Amino acid sequence: MTTGLLHHIEIYVSDLNRTLEFWGWFLKELGYTSFQKWESGHSWKLGETYIVFVQAEDRFLDILYHRSGVGLNHLAFHAASRKHVDQITKKLKDKGVRILYTDKHPFAGGDNHYAVYFEDPDRIKVELVSPT
Repeated sequence: MTTGLLHHIEIYVSDLNRTLEFWGWFLKELGYTSFQKWESGHSWKLGETYIVFVQAEDRFLDILYHRSGVGLNHLAFHAASRKHVDQITKKLKDKGVRILYTDKHPFAGGDNHYAVYFEDPDRIKVELVSPT
């Protein structure tokens, strides 16, 4: 049954190519497959849910995103295990991606919450969390 589950998420981005490079490998690691492509966008699908990235129009690029303002704070994804979180953390570091909350990593969400937090190119916070 899919009633109540998210159908899709659509995110407008400042630089589509940079975003696709950043998100493409991560979503593939989580089992997503490329779903739709067009000149100003790309989506990835897992099961019945998909994530869409669309190039924002130039006239809107001066309005910067900040996760502490009104709107989306972060996206959180399930990991397969703690080892999976650790593997992705290493890949993120190898790619030069800034890990957030390093002083508390991997327990920044609490003693029973094993996760890695990082930012995409537009500074949208992303979390990969292990099952308990």
